[in-house]
Amino acid sequence: MTAPPLAPDLDTRFAAARRVADAVLFEGYVLYPYRASAAKNRLRWQFGVLVPPTWGADCGEHAFQRTECLMEPRTGAVLQVELRFLRARRRTVQRGGRLGPFETVDTLELADRVLTPWDEGVEERVQLSVPVAELSGAGRELTFERPASVETETVRDEAGQPVGRLLRRCEELRGVVRLTATDVPGPYAVQRLTAVVENTTDWAPDGAAADREAALPRSLVSAHLMLGLSAGSFLSMADPPEWARGAAAGCENLRTWPVLAGQDGRSDVVLSSPIILEDHPAIAPESPGALYDALEIDEILALRTSALTDQEKREARGTDDRAAAVIDLADSMPPEVLERLHGAVRALREITDPAPEGEPADPFGAGQPFGAGQLETPWWDPESDRGFDPATDRIAIDGRSIGAGSRVLLRPGRRRTDAQDLFLHGRHAVVEAVLHDVDGGVHLAVTVEGDPGADIRREQGRFLYFQPDEVAPAEDG
Repeated sequence: MTAPPLAPDLDTRFAAARRVADAVLFEGYVLYPYRASAAKNRLRWQFGVLVPPTWGADCGEHAFQRTECLMEPRTGAVLQVELRFLRARRRTVQRGGRLGPFETVDTLELADRVLTPWDEGVEERVQLSVPVAELSGAGRELTFERPASVETETVRDEAGQPVGRLLRRCEELRGVVRLTATDVPGPYAVQRLTAVVENTTDWAPDGAAADREAALPRSLVSAHLMLGLSAGSFLSMADPPEWARGAAAGCENLRTWPVLAGQDGRSDVVLSSPIILEDHPAIAPESPGALYDALEIDEILALRTSALTDQEKREARGTDDRAAAVIDLADSMPPEVLERLHGAVRALREITDPAPEGEPADPFGAGQPFGAGQLETPWWDPESDRGFDPATDRIAIDGRSIGAGSRVLLRPGRRRTDAQDLFLHGRHAVVEAVLHDVDGGVHLAVTVEGDPGADIRREQGRFLYFQPDEVAPAEDG
Protein backbone atom coordinates (compact mmCIF):
# COMPACT_ATOMS: atom_id res chain seq x y z
CA MET A 1 0.00 0.00 0.00
CA THR A 2 1.03 3.61 -0.39
CA ALA A 3 1.10 6.03 2.53
CA PRO A 4 -1.81 8.45 2.97
CA PRO A 5 -0.99 12.16 3.24
CA LEU A 6 0.85 13.12 6.39
CA ALA A 7 -0.75 15.27 9.04
CA PRO A 8 0.32 18.86 8.34
CA ASP A 9 1.98 19.29 11.74
CA LEU A 10 4.31 16.24 11.46
CA ASP A 11 7.55 18.18 11.08
CA THR A 12 6.53 20.63 13.79
CA ARG A 13 5.72 17.85 16.26
CA PHE A 14 8.99 16.03 15.56
CA ALA A 15 11.21 19.13 15.36
CA ALA A 16 12.27 19.06 19.03
CA ALA A 17 13.29 15.40 18.76
CA ARG A 18 15.00 15.69 15.40
CA ARG A 19 18.39 16.95 16.68
CA VAL A 20 18.71 13.88 18.87
CA ALA A 21 17.43 11.68 16.04
CA ASP A 22 20.09 13.19 13.76
CA ALA A 23 22.76 12.26 16.29
CA VAL A 24 21.43 8.69 16.30
CA LEU A 25 21.31 8.64 12.49
CA PHE A 26 24.95 9.69 12.09
CA GLU A 27 26.43 7.97 15.17
CA GLY A 28 29.82 6.65 14.10
CA TYR A 29 29.37 7.92 10.52
CA VAL A 30 33.00 9.01 10.25
CA LEU A 31 35.42 8.76 13.18
CA TYR A 32 38.48 10.75 14.15
CA PRO A 33 40.93 11.29 12.43
CA TYR A 34 38.20 11.53 9.76
CA ARG A 35 40.20 9.82 7.00
CA ALA A 36 38.89 6.91 4.95
CA SER A 37 42.27 5.21 5.37
CA ALA A 38 42.13 5.29 9.20
CA ALA A 39 41.66 1.87 10.80
CA LYS A 40 38.70 3.18 12.86
CA ASN A 41 36.82 3.98 9.65
CA ARG A 42 37.21 0.54 8.07
CA LEU A 43 34.49 -1.00 10.24
CA ARG A 44 31.63 1.47 10.33
CA TRP A 45 27.97 1.59 11.23
CA GLN A 46 27.51 -0.69 14.22
CA PHE A 47 24.08 0.51 15.40
CA GLY A 48 20.67 -0.11 13.88
CA VAL A 49 21.91 -2.00 10.79
CA LEU A 50 19.12 -4.12 9.24
CA VAL A 51 20.69 -6.42 6.66
CA PRO A 52 19.08 -8.40 3.83
CA PRO A 53 17.31 -11.42 5.35
CA THR A 54 19.13 -14.04 3.25
CA TRP A 55 22.57 -12.78 4.29
CA GLY A 56 21.63 -12.03 7.90
CA ALA A 57 20.51 -15.60 8.54
CA ASP A 58 24.07 -16.82 8.05
CA CYS A 59 26.11 -14.06 9.71
CA GLY A 60 24.41 -13.40 13.04
CA GLU A 61 23.10 -9.94 12.06
CA HIS A 62 19.41 -9.16 11.84
CA ALA A 63 16.92 -8.09 9.20
CA PHE A 64 14.31 -6.50 11.47
CA GLN A 65 13.81 -4.48 14.65
CA ARG A 66 10.73 -4.47 16.87
CA THR A 67 9.38 -1.63 19.01
CA GLU A 68 6.63 -2.03 21.59
CA CYS A 69 5.38 0.76 23.83
CA LEU A 70 2.24 1.84 25.65
CA MET A 71 -0.01 4.69 24.56
CA GLU A 72 -3.22 6.37 25.69
CA PRO A 73 -4.76 7.70 22.47
CA ARG A 74 -7.82 9.90 22.62
CA THR A 75 -10.86 9.43 20.41
CA GLY A 76 -9.97 10.11 16.78
CA ALA A 77 -6.21 10.15 17.43
CA VAL A 78 -3.87 9.77 14.47
CA LEU A 79 -0.49 8.02 14.76
CA GLN A 80 2.31 9.69 12.83
CA VAL A 81 5.32 7.55 11.97
CA GLU A 82 8.66 8.45 10.48
CA LEU A 83 11.26 5.77 9.72
CA ARG A 84 14.73 7.21 9.15
CA PHE A 85 17.84 5.40 8.01
CA LEU A 86 21.01 5.84 6.00
CA ARG A 87 21.52 4.20 2.63
CA ALA A 88 25.14 3.34 1.92
CA ARG A 89 26.19 4.86 -1.40
CA ARG A 90 29.46 3.37 -2.69
CA ARG A 91 31.86 5.90 -4.20
CA THR A 92 34.53 4.91 -6.73
CA VAL A 93 37.36 7.25 -7.77
CA GLN A 94 38.56 7.37 -11.38
CA ARG A 95 41.40 9.32 -13.01
CA GLY A 96 41.51 10.55 -16.62
CA GLY A 97 38.84 11.46 -19.11
CA ARG A 98 40.57 14.26 -21.02
CA LEU A 99 42.80 12.31 -23.38
CA GLY A 100 41.91 8.72 -22.69
CA PRO A 101 39.67 6.29 -20.82
CA PHE A 102 38.92 6.52 -17.12
CA GLU A 103 41.00 4.41 -14.76
CA THR A 104 39.81 3.34 -11.31
CA VAL A 105 42.36 4.41 -8.69
CA ASP A 106 42.82 4.29 -4.90
CA THR A 107 43.64 8.01 -4.61
CA LEU A 108 43.26 11.14 -6.69
CA GLU A 109 45.28 14.06 -5.33
CA LEU A 110 44.04 17.64 -5.69
CA ALA A 111 45.43 20.84 -4.23
CA ASP A 112 42.96 20.98 -1.33
CA ARG A 113 41.96 17.33 -0.88
CA VAL A 114 42.78 13.71 -1.57
CA LEU A 115 39.87 11.70 -2.98
CA THR A 116 39.58 8.03 -2.00
CA PRO A 117 36.88 5.32 -2.29
CA TRP A 118 34.27 5.67 0.44
CA ASP A 119 30.76 4.66 1.44
CA GLU A 120 28.67 7.80 1.76
CA GLY A 121 25.46 7.84 3.79
CA VAL A 122 22.30 9.14 2.13
CA GLU A 123 19.46 9.96 4.50
CA GLU A 124 16.16 8.25 3.70
CA ARG A 125 12.73 8.79 5.25
CA VAL A 126 9.57 6.73 5.13
CA GLN A 127 6.53 8.56 6.52
CA LEU A 128 3.09 7.33 7.42
CA SER A 129 0.02 8.84 9.07
CA VAL A 130 -2.76 6.46 10.12
CA PRO A 131 -5.78 6.68 12.48
CA VAL A 132 -5.15 4.65 15.65
CA ALA A 133 -8.55 3.01 15.21
CA GLU A 134 -7.26 1.30 12.05
CA LEU A 135 -4.39 -0.43 13.87
CA SER A 136 -6.56 -3.06 15.56
CA GLY A 137 -6.57 -6.62 14.28
CA ALA A 138 -4.19 -7.04 11.34
CA GLY A 139 -3.10 -3.42 11.61
CA ARG A 140 -1.48 -1.54 8.75
CA GLU A 141 1.50 -2.33 6.58
CA LEU A 142 3.57 0.06 4.48
CA THR A 143 6.05 -1.28 1.93
CA PHE A 144 8.76 0.91 0.45
CA GLU A 145 11.55 0.53 -2.07
CA ARG A 146 14.49 2.50 -3.37
CA PRO A 147 15.69 1.62 -6.91
CA ALA A 148 19.31 1.11 -7.88
CA SER A 149 21.07 4.15 -9.36
CA VAL A 150 24.44 5.41 -10.58
CA GLU A 151 25.53 9.06 -10.44
CA THR A 152 28.61 10.64 -11.99
CA GLU A 153 30.44 13.76 -10.80
CA THR A 154 33.29 15.33 -12.75
CA VAL A 155 36.40 16.14 -10.70
CA ARG A 156 38.29 19.29 -11.68
CA ASP A 157 41.66 20.62 -10.57
CA GLU A 158 42.38 24.12 -9.23
CA ALA A 159 42.48 25.47 -12.78
CA GLY A 160 39.04 24.08 -13.55
CA GLN A 161 40.30 21.32 -15.84
CA PRO A 162 38.68 17.85 -15.57
CA VAL A 163 41.07 15.30 -14.09
CA GLY A 164 38.74 12.47 -13.20
CA ARG A 165 35.32 11.54 -11.94
CA LEU A 166 33.44 10.04 -9.01
CA LEU A 167 30.99 7.20 -9.56
CA ARG A 168 28.34 6.83 -6.89
CA ARG A 169 26.34 3.61 -6.95
CA CYS A 170 23.26 2.77 -4.91
CA GLU A 171 21.87 -0.76 -4.80
CA GLU A 172 18.19 -1.66 -4.80
CA LEU A 173 16.63 -1.61 -1.34
CA ARG A 174 13.24 -2.83 -0.13
CA GLY A 175 11.54 -2.79 3.27
CA VAL A 176 8.30 -2.81 5.19
CA VAL A 177 6.84 -1.11 8.29
CA ARG A 178 4.14 -3.06 10.16
CA LEU A 179 1.94 -1.37 12.77
CA THR A 180 -0.57 -2.95 15.16
CA ALA A 181 -2.27 -1.86 18.39
CA THR A 182 -3.91 -4.06 21.02
CA ASP A 183 -5.87 -3.12 24.12
CA VAL A 184 -4.19 -3.66 27.49
CA PRO A 185 -6.55 -5.17 30.12
CA GLY A 186 -7.21 -2.82 33.00
CA PRO A 187 -9.19 0.21 34.12
CA TYR A 188 -7.44 2.62 31.73
CA ALA A 189 -7.75 3.02 27.95
CA VAL A 190 -4.18 1.90 27.28
CA GLN A 191 -2.98 0.19 24.10
CA ARG A 192 0.22 -1.64 23.27
CA LEU A 193 1.65 -0.27 20.02
CA THR A 194 3.86 -2.64 18.02
CA ALA A 195 6.01 -1.30 15.18
CA VAL A 196 8.20 -3.67 13.18
CA VAL A 197 10.73 -2.42 10.62
CA GLU A 198 12.09 -5.10 8.29
CA ASN A 199 14.56 -5.20 5.42
CA THR A 200 12.95 -7.35 2.69
CA THR A 201 15.60 -6.84 0.00
CA ASP A 202 15.84 -9.94 -2.20
CA TRP A 203 19.59 -10.32 -2.52
CA ALA A 204 21.42 -13.60 -2.91
CA PRO A 205 25.03 -13.41 -1.66
CA ASP A 206 27.60 -14.50 -4.20
CA GLY A 207 30.28 -16.71 -2.66
CA ALA A 208 33.35 -14.79 -1.52
CA ALA A 209 31.52 -11.50 -1.96
CA ALA A 210 29.06 -12.42 0.78
CA ASP A 211 30.69 -10.28 3.47
CA ARG A 212 29.49 -7.26 5.39
CA GLU A 213 30.97 -4.87 2.82
CA ALA A 214 28.74 -6.40 0.16
CA ALA A 215 25.67 -6.38 2.41
CA LEU A 216 25.90 -2.76 3.63
CA PRO A 217 24.69 -1.08 0.39
CA ARG A 218 21.58 -3.26 0.64
CA SER A 219 21.01 -2.56 4.35
CA LEU A 220 19.03 -0.03 6.38
CA VAL A 221 21.76 1.69 8.39
CA SER A 222 21.12 3.45 11.72
CA ALA A 223 17.41 2.66 11.38
CA HIS A 224 15.15 4.29 13.97
CA LEU A 225 11.56 5.44 14.36
CA MET A 226 9.84 8.61 15.49
CA LEU A 227 6.24 8.14 16.62
CA GLY A 228 3.74 10.89 17.37
CA LEU A 229 0.12 11.05 18.56
CA SER A 230 -2.12 13.85 17.36
CA ALA A 231 -4.21 13.44 20.52
CA GLY A 232 -3.17 11.49 23.59
CA SER A 233 0.12 10.46 25.12
CA PHE A 234 2.71 7.71 25.38
CA LEU A 235 3.81 6.16 28.69
CA SER A 236 7.43 6.15 29.72
CA MET A 237 8.97 2.70 29.32
CA ALA A 238 11.84 3.58 31.64
CA ASP A 239 9.65 4.92 34.45
CA PRO A 240 6.01 3.93 33.85
CA PRO A 241 3.30 4.76 36.39
CA GLU A 242 2.87 2.09 39.04
CA TRP A 243 -0.39 0.80 37.56
CA ALA A 244 1.29 0.24 34.17
CA ARG A 245 4.54 -1.43 35.29
CA GLY A 246 3.31 -4.93 34.52
CA ALA A 247 2.15 -3.98 31.03
CA ALA A 248 5.40 -2.11 30.35
CA ALA A 249 7.44 -5.12 31.45
CA GLY A 250 5.47 -7.26 28.99
CA CYS A 251 6.50 -5.12 26.00
CA GLU A 252 9.08 -6.78 23.75
CA ASN A 253 11.68 -4.50 22.19
CA LEU A 254 14.27 -6.08 19.91
CA ARG A 255 17.35 -4.12 18.81
CA THR A 256 15.70 -0.81 19.62
CA TRP A 257 14.39 1.06 22.68
CA PRO A 258 11.58 3.66 22.84
CA VAL A 259 11.94 6.81 24.96
CA LEU A 260 9.82 9.91 25.36
CA ALA A 261 11.23 12.64 23.14
CA GLY A 262 10.36 16.15 22.08
CA GLN A 263 9.78 19.00 24.48
CA ASP A 264 10.21 18.43 28.22
CA GLY A 265 6.98 17.81 30.04
CA ARG A 266 5.23 16.43 26.94
CA SER A 267 4.64 12.79 26.15
CA ASP A 268 3.13 12.78 22.66
CA VAL A 269 6.37 11.89 20.80
CA VAL A 270 8.53 8.76 21.09
CA LEU A 271 11.98 8.14 19.61
CA SER A 272 12.71 4.43 19.20
CA SER A 273 16.47 4.21 18.90
CA PRO A 274 19.03 1.40 18.49
CA ILE A 275 21.07 3.30 21.08
CA ILE A 276 19.69 3.23 24.64
CA LEU A 277 18.74 6.76 25.70
CA GLU A 278 16.90 8.32 28.64
CA ASP A 279 13.54 10.01 28.38
CA HIS A 280 13.66 13.45 26.74
CA PRO A 281 17.27 13.19 25.53
CA ALA A 282 18.87 16.43 24.34
CA ILE A 283 22.04 17.61 22.67
CA ALA A 284 24.30 19.57 25.03
CA PRO A 285 23.85 23.28 24.25
CA GLU A 286 27.63 23.73 24.29
CA SER A 287 28.13 21.33 21.38
CA PRO A 288 29.40 23.37 18.41
CA GLY A 289 28.25 20.91 15.76
CA ALA A 290 28.24 17.28 14.66
CA LEU A 291 31.55 15.50 15.30
CA TYR A 292 30.09 12.02 14.63
CA ASP A 293 31.92 10.33 17.51
CA ALA A 294 29.93 10.10 20.74
CA LEU A 295 32.66 8.02 22.38
CA GLU A 296 34.90 11.09 22.59
CA ILE A 297 34.53 14.47 24.28
CA ASP A 298 33.86 17.44 21.97
CA GLU A 299 36.72 19.42 23.45
CA ILE A 300 39.25 16.62 22.90
CA LEU A 301 38.01 15.97 19.36
CA ALA A 302 38.17 19.66 18.44
CA LEU A 303 41.72 20.01 19.78
CA ARG A 304 42.93 16.80 18.13
CA THR A 305 41.35 17.73 14.82
CA SER A 306 42.97 21.17 14.88
CA ALA A 307 46.34 19.46 15.46
CA LEU A 308 46.14 17.28 12.31
CA THR A 309 48.82 17.94 9.71
CA ASP A 310 47.91 19.71 6.47
CA GLN A 311 48.23 16.43 4.56
CA GLU A 312 45.93 14.66 7.03
CA LYS A 313 43.37 17.46 6.66
CA ARG A 314 43.55 17.13 2.85
CA GLU A 315 42.80 13.42 3.18
CA ALA A 316 39.91 14.11 5.56
CA ARG A 317 38.41 16.74 3.26
CA GLY A 318 38.56 14.27 0.39
CA THR A 319 36.90 11.52 2.42
CA ASP A 320 33.47 13.09 2.77
CA ASP A 321 31.73 16.45 2.79
CA ARG A 322 30.79 15.87 6.43
CA ALA A 323 34.40 15.11 7.33
CA ALA A 324 35.44 18.30 5.54
CA ALA A 325 32.88 20.24 7.59
CA VAL A 326 34.41 18.86 10.82
CA ILE A 327 37.88 20.01 9.73
CA ASP A 328 36.57 23.48 8.87
CA LEU A 329 34.67 23.66 12.17
CA ALA A 330 37.78 22.81 14.22
CA ASP A 331 39.95 25.25 12.27
CA SER A 332 37.50 28.14 12.64
CA MET A 333 36.25 27.57 16.20
CA PRO A 334 36.59 30.80 18.23
CA PRO A 335 38.37 30.52 21.62
CA GLU A 336 35.21 31.39 23.53
CA VAL A 337 33.36 28.47 21.91
CA LEU A 338 36.19 26.05 22.67
CA GLU A 339 36.27 27.31 26.26
CA ARG A 340 32.59 26.42 26.71
CA LEU A 341 33.45 22.81 25.88
CA HIS A 342 35.76 22.54 28.90
CA GLY A 343 32.90 21.63 31.21
CA ALA A 344 29.43 22.49 32.42
CA VAL A 345 27.55 22.04 35.69
CA ARG A 346 23.96 20.90 35.13
CA ALA A 347 22.97 20.84 38.81
CA LEU A 348 22.77 24.61 39.19
CA ARG A 349 19.29 26.12 39.32
CA GLU A 350 18.09 29.66 39.70
CA ILE A 351 16.20 30.72 42.82
CA THR A 352 14.78 34.13 41.97
CA ASP A 353 12.50 34.70 44.94
CA PRO A 354 13.14 33.84 48.59
CA ALA A 355 10.73 31.37 50.16
CA PRO A 356 7.94 32.91 52.21
CA GLU A 357 8.68 33.11 55.92
CA GLY A 358 7.99 29.82 57.62
CA GLU A 359 8.22 27.78 54.40
CA PRO A 360 11.30 25.80 53.33
CA ALA A 361 13.12 27.05 50.26
CA ASP A 362 12.93 24.88 47.14
CA PRO A 363 16.57 23.82 46.64
CA PHE A 364 15.91 22.85 43.03
CA GLY A 365 14.24 26.08 41.96
CA ALA A 366 11.23 24.17 40.62
CA GLY A 367 9.46 25.99 37.83
CA GLN A 368 12.09 28.71 37.64
CA PRO A 369 14.01 29.45 34.42
CA PHE A 370 17.77 29.21 34.41
CA GLY A 371 19.25 32.70 34.33
CA ALA A 372 21.34 35.23 36.19
CA GLY A 373 19.61 35.03 39.55
CA GLN A 374 20.94 33.47 42.74
CA LEU A 375 22.52 30.08 42.01
CA GLU A 376 22.53 27.25 44.48
CA THR A 377 23.98 23.74 44.33
CA PRO A 378 21.37 21.60 46.07
CA TRP A 379 23.66 18.67 46.87
CA TRP A 380 26.51 20.62 48.52
CA ASP A 381 26.65 23.27 51.21
CA PRO A 382 30.18 24.73 51.63
CA GLU A 383 29.49 25.47 55.27
CA SER A 384 28.94 21.79 55.97
CA ASP A 385 32.58 21.07 55.08
CA ARG A 386 33.75 22.94 58.16
CA GLY A 387 32.63 20.02 60.32
CA PHE A 388 34.97 17.52 58.62
CA ASP A 389 38.73 17.07 58.79
CA PRO A 390 40.22 14.09 56.89
CA ALA A 391 43.32 14.14 59.09
CA THR A 392 41.49 13.86 62.44
CA ASP A 393 38.10 12.27 61.63
CA ARG A 394 37.60 8.73 62.90
CA ILE A 395 34.99 6.05 62.27
CA ALA A 396 34.09 2.80 64.08
CA ILE A 397 34.86 -0.49 62.32
CA ASP A 398 34.20 -3.77 64.15
CA GLY A 399 34.08 -1.82 67.42
CA ARG A 400 37.49 -0.18 66.86
CA SER A 401 38.15 3.52 66.23
CA ILE A 402 39.86 3.96 62.83
CA GLY A 403 41.46 7.14 61.54
CA ALA A 404 44.65 8.51 59.98
CA GLY A 405 47.59 6.33 61.05
CA SER A 406 45.48 3.22 61.81
CA ARG A 407 46.66 -0.10 60.42
CA VAL A 408 44.00 -2.12 58.59
CA LEU A 409 43.59 -5.40 56.71
CA LEU A 410 42.26 -5.02 53.16
CA ARG A 411 39.41 -7.31 52.15
CA PRO A 412 37.71 -5.89 49.00
CA GLY A 413 34.49 -7.63 48.09
CA ARG A 414 33.33 -8.97 44.78
CA ARG A 415 31.08 -5.98 44.18
CA ARG A 416 34.18 -3.96 43.30
CA THR A 417 35.00 -4.01 39.61
CA ASP A 418 38.66 -3.03 39.88
CA ALA A 419 40.73 -6.21 39.55
CA GLN A 420 43.75 -4.49 41.07
CA ASP A 421 41.86 -4.08 44.35
CA LEU A 422 41.11 -7.79 44.39
CA PHE A 423 44.83 -8.51 44.10
CA LEU A 424 45.29 -6.61 47.38
CA HIS A 425 42.98 -8.89 49.34
CA GLY A 426 44.70 -9.87 52.60
CA ARG A 427 47.36 -7.13 52.43
CA HIS A 428 47.89 -4.63 55.26
CA ALA A 429 47.64 -0.89 54.73
CA VAL A 430 47.87 2.36 56.66
CA VAL A 431 44.93 4.77 56.70
CA GLU A 432 45.99 8.23 55.49
CA ALA A 433 42.63 10.03 55.69
CA VAL A 434 38.92 9.55 56.38
CA LEU A 435 36.90 11.24 53.64
CA HIS A 436 33.19 12.08 53.50
CA ASP A 437 31.48 12.64 50.13
CA VAL A 438 28.51 14.91 49.40
CA ASP A 439 26.10 11.96 49.47
CA GLY A 440 27.06 10.99 53.02
CA GLY A 441 29.36 8.12 52.06
CA VAL A 442 32.67 7.44 53.83
CA HIS A 443 35.90 6.46 52.08
CA LEU A 444 39.28 5.51 53.52
CA ALA A 445 42.40 6.70 51.72
CA VAL A 446 45.19 4.16 52.34
CA THR A 447 48.75 3.28 51.35
CA VAL A 448 49.67 -0.39 51.10
CA GLU A 449 52.46 -1.64 53.34
CA GLY A 450 55.51 -2.73 51.39
CA ASP A 451 54.71 -0.42 48.45
CA PRO A 452 58.09 1.11 47.44
CA GLY A 453 56.28 4.17 46.08
CA ALA A 454 54.24 4.82 49.23
CA ASP A 455 56.26 7.87 50.26
CA ILE A 456 55.91 9.44 46.82
CA ARG A 457 52.18 8.72 46.74
CA ARG A 458 51.83 10.26 50.20
CA GLU A 459 53.64 13.44 49.12
CA GLN A 460 51.48 13.73 46.01
CA GLY A 461 48.23 12.87 47.82
CA ARG A 462 47.62 9.86 45.56
CA PHE A 463 46.06 7.01 47.51
CA LEU A 464 43.97 3.89 47.09
CA TYR A 465 40.40 4.19 48.34
CA PHE A 466 38.28 1.61 50.14
CA GLN A 467 34.91 1.73 51.86
CA PRO A 468 34.61 0.87 55.56
CA ASP A 469 33.11 -2.56 54.90
CA GLU A 470 36.15 -3.47 52.77
CA VAL A 471 38.69 -3.23 55.58
CA ALA A 472 39.13 -4.73 59.05
CA PRO A 473 41.21 -3.40 61.94
CA ALA A 474 44.62 -5.07 62.06
CA GLU A 475 45.21 -7.08 65.19
CA ASP A 476 48.11 -4.89 66.31
CA GLY A 477 45.99 -1.80 65.56
